[in-house]
Amino acid sequence: MSSTLIVQLDMERFCEEANLPATYVIEIVEHGIIEPQGHAPEAWRFEDYELVIAKRAAKLHQDLDLEWEGVALALDLLEEVQHLRSENRRLKQQLGRFVGSNPNA
Repeated sequence: MSSTLIVQLDMERFCEEANLPATYVIEIVEHGIIEPQGHAPEAWRFEDYELVIAKRAAKLHQDLDLEWEGVALALDLLEEVQHLRSENRRLKQQLGRFVGSNPNA
């Protein structure tokens, strides 16, 4: 039986690990880019995978000078593209097996 360790970070540790000011983290949360557990910043608990998302959001915000709404949209679109590419690869593999197993092809 495998066990998955879930690491949770409080706001201070999350800001340190992400190398982001608390104001950025609050904006990122307010725009639904990440969703920590807890009702207020001092009670928020973040899972470690959210660090990657927060760093990517901050990079889009800074590098492309996007507003947070634009960052949220861009991240949603990037996730959708990644999902579609993955699905496309899977379908190509299935098609390859089907075509490869057809003696009349």
